[in-house]
Amino acid sequence: MLDRFYLLLLGIAALAAVALSLVWPQGLGARSPEPFGHTPVQQTPEVKAAMQREHEAAQRRVNEAREAVRNIQNQAIAPSQ
Repeated sequence: MLDRFYLLLLGIAALAAVALSLVWPQGLGARSPEPFGHTPVQQTPEVKAAMQREHEAAQRRVNEAREAVRNIQNQAIAPSQ
């Protein structure tokens, strides 16, 4: 008797999960099907530009750090008098 209720409840929960997945916002991943989806935040022009600026700033910091290490190594090898 308990199995009947358990399996019925489990089936209803599975159907509810499927129904919820059809209407829940998709987050930051790929776009959901047409009636439910919207353009992901990461694909908006403003966020793309901000991500590009952040990437360029990170690259600049890495290059500056590498240059600083090279200068320190060059001074250790051939110190200027």
